[in-house]
Amino acid sequence: MSGWHFNNLLTAVIIATTAAAWWKGGWPERIGASLNLAITLAVVVLQATVRHEGLGPWLLGADAALGVGFLILAVRYASLWLGVAMLLQAGQFSLHAFYDVTARPIDRLFIVVNNVVSWSVLLCILAGVAASWIQSARAARTQDLD
Repeated sequence: MSGWHFNNLLTAVIIATTAAAWWKGGWPERIGASLNLAITLAVVVLQATVRHEGLGPWLLGADAALGVGFLILAVRYASLWLGVAMLLQAGQFSLHAFYDVTARPIDRLFIVVNNVVSWSVLLCILAGVAASWIQSARAARTQDLD
């Protein structure tokens, strides 16, 4: 699968994850997934408009924005999935910072780590959606028993 197709697949899965969060998740999942989608769309626009050589600081800023967003949500909602997503995003930020500061060309290691972190953040969001869905189903059953 080419890089272009893989990026489109990842973007489609991010959109689907956001839809799932709005359908069955609580507010932390909805906000986290929407923030992830907004940053992803901003990166897509940046990649289409900014020359490759000048993209590094923009990607670093996008990683920082998503990480800070997850941090604010984690402090507000104290959810395990948010803590893990925030730590993963910190790793993503560190990866981009290392490659940007050392002017190291993007290689296979960068691509693999970048993709593993991106997919792992999505799994965290989906885990949060599943936990919220299960919790609301339990609450509904308990309410039906009363």
